[in-house]
Amino acid sequence: MHNIEPYLLIPFAIMLLSIAILPLALPRFWGKNSNKLLFVLLVSVPTAIMLSRAGLGENLEHQMLYDYVPFIVLLMALYVVTGGIRINYTTTPRPTVNAAIMFIGYGLASIVGTTGAAMLLIRPLLEINRDRTYKVHTILFFIAMVANCGGVLTPLGDPPLFLLYLRGAEFSWFQTLFPQWVFVGSVLLFVYVIIDTYIWKRKELMGVRPRSESEEDEPIKISFSGSVNLFYLSAILLSVAFINPSQIPAMAADDAAWYMRFLREIVLILIIILSLISTRRRVRRENHFSWEPITEVAILFVGIFVTMTPALLFLNDNAASLGITEPSQFFFASGALSSFLDNAPTAVAFHSVAQALPVTEGTQLVAGISNQLLTAIALGSVLFGAMTYIGNGPNFMVKAVAENDGVRMPSFFGYIFKFSLIILLPTYILMALVFFSR
Repeated sequence: MHNIEPYLLIPFAIMLLSIAILPLALPRFWGKNSNKLLFVLLVSVPTAIMLSRAGLGENLEHQMLYDYVPFIVLLMALYVVTGGIRINYTTTPRPTVNAAIMFIGYGLASIVGTTGAAMLLIRPLLEINRDRTYKVHTILFFIAMVANCGGVLTPLGDPPLFLLYLRGAEFSWFQTLFPQWVFVGSVLLFVYVIIDTYIWKRKELMGVRPRSESEEDEPIKISFSGSVNLFYLSAILLSVAFINPSQIPAMAADDAAWYMRFLREIVLILIIILSLISTRRRVRRENHFSWEPITEVAILFVGIFVTMTPALLFLNDNAASLGITEPSQFFFASGALSSFLDNAPTAVAFHSVAQALPVTEGTQLVAGISNQLLTAIALGSVLFGAMTYIGNGPNFMVKAVAENDGVRMPSFFGYIFKFSLIILLPTYILMALVFFSR
């Protein structure tokens, strides 16, 4: 037990409210990364001092070194490598084209991870829709489907799944989530097609150049530039899958050297350097590649990781007293916390809670808990990551890339009230009624 004092939770609340309010209240101030850094330091440094005085300095050190550093290095590697892949195309931003990108990204998310799929496809999606007046809804559905919900079928799809894999869930077990994956993806894609078709027919056609008859007869053409980065992308995925303590126990040894503990991150940094050196500048220039989005994410998540440390410790100490026993309860409880906290430790915390529950004879156990409870925790942790911009790392990255491309994205609360509460939450409730009410 860590006996977290309530005042230690205040900085995290300040951080969340600031991300939500300051872009609206002080847009010119908040628009500069240097000002974001100043604000983050003003919140994080006092928090770090309070945690140290409360005897939680080691917890903060672990959070920053072994959670934040791997998180941001992986995100940066994917951002740099996918920024060197240029998808050239000949097409028009029709609803069917956008839906096809969503469909492909939804499938790729479980193979290359939600971050990899999101970073790979967000730039071509923005480029295709560059001439459209109404495109924010497309980016929001992209965040939900590609940056979150699509990643449930393998441990590589999303960090909480990888941690559940390390705790004993077989690689093949995640494919048992296929029915829920199909259900959520089908509902969201169906809703998106209806909305985008309405907007395209009623609002867009007068503002977008119609294709000529010769163009209509011409098949869509797709080609790639910077294809060497496909090799680097594969190298990133292999690094995540095989350079970890479960595959290399020496990485977790108490006396391990720093370069062994951070072996994966060293490899990823080398991949970043190789990608920057070997990719033609023209490719990144055509992709509108900029360091601004990844810099913004790196700065803001320093504040988030520092201030959420006591919140995560409080969750670990008190999760067992929440009275959660049913799969639907685990689904919504893990989902609610994953919306605002890091979904990986949230999944681990609720897995520990489930392990403490009594098990009836004949119950099928996976990773030490019932199959239904593990299903609920895995789905809740991943799906609800789409409920806010900070629910999952690639959410904020997609937002930053879109804004860097000139798209006016909704505010923190705008995203919640205009999209996630009216589109995502009903979808998740419907899924829970179908799969967890038996």
